[in-house]
Amino acid sequence: MANPTNKPIEILVTIDQNYIKPLEVMLYSLKINSFTDKFRIWLIHDNIADKKLVALTTFAQKIGIEIQPIAMALNISFPDSLLNLHDYPKEMYFRLLSSQILPSDLHRIIYLDPDILVINTLRPLWELDLQGKMFAAAVHEGLTDIMSSINQLRLGTTTDYFNSGIMLMDLDQMRAKVNLEDISKAIAKHHDTLILPDQDILNYLYGEEILKIPETQWNYDARSYSVYLARSTGKINTEWVMSNTAILHFCGKSKPWQKENHSRFKALYLNYLHLTARIKDYQK
Repeated sequence: MANPTNKPIEILVTIDQNYIKPLEVMLYSLKINSFTDKFRIWLIHDNIADKKLVALTTFAQKIGIEIQPIAMALNISFPDSLLNLHDYPKEMYFRLLSSQILPSDLHRIIYLDPDILVINTLRPLWELDLQGKMFAAAVHEGLTDIMSSINQLRLGTTTDYFNSGIMLMDLDQMRAKVNLEDISKAIAKHHDTLILPDQDILNYLYGEEILKIPETQWNYDARSYSVYLARSTGKINTEWVMSNTAILHFCGKSKPWQKENHSRFKALYLNYLHLTARIKDYQK
């Protein structure tokens, strides 16, 4: 069914120029599996070259997607203590601070990591009732969910440990509650125990503000096929994923576009990668 209001689904991505190619694949998968919906992509970045932005925008236009680039450096200055933490790029914090620079007439947005495939519509997530929460996100529970207990001990939290790679975000609440000062103080306090800084900070500061959504539908960890299959006693198999999962998330350091990766969903990813390349070749 087409979008009755004809308003776009708002999507946020925050990348450096090393992730442009995966982003293009993600955008193609997003459009091809929600072809009746309109999308507007807000790309918050720090130093992507103009030439690369033009090429990305041209590709997006070809598949019917609008991109709005925003340079974060022109809007927020980051303290050195944050930027030097474990040598992680500052782009990872852009999602938490996005409400400060996105237009005030935007009220909600879906944040997506670039290392994903969208294989079914995002509309149910876009229209989700947040029940007063600031975010909606999934927990990668594994077979025993021992990691939530470990992270509760490590960070002193009481909630589940949420993955920050896919989130529905209430921008109005974020404008009132999220700020760089609180994030910097949290980093200073937990500097030695942070593993994934932005995700740790999300859980430490805002865990109580997150609505839990099903991971197998909205943030399926592509490494964990056997875990999901065992936990569901065989129900969540490949056929189930293709019919019910909206987002396949290729978590971890090994990515499906790398030769050494041999995950179950690599062939599916490579198919989208090759189709994306054909569209780009056709543009030339």
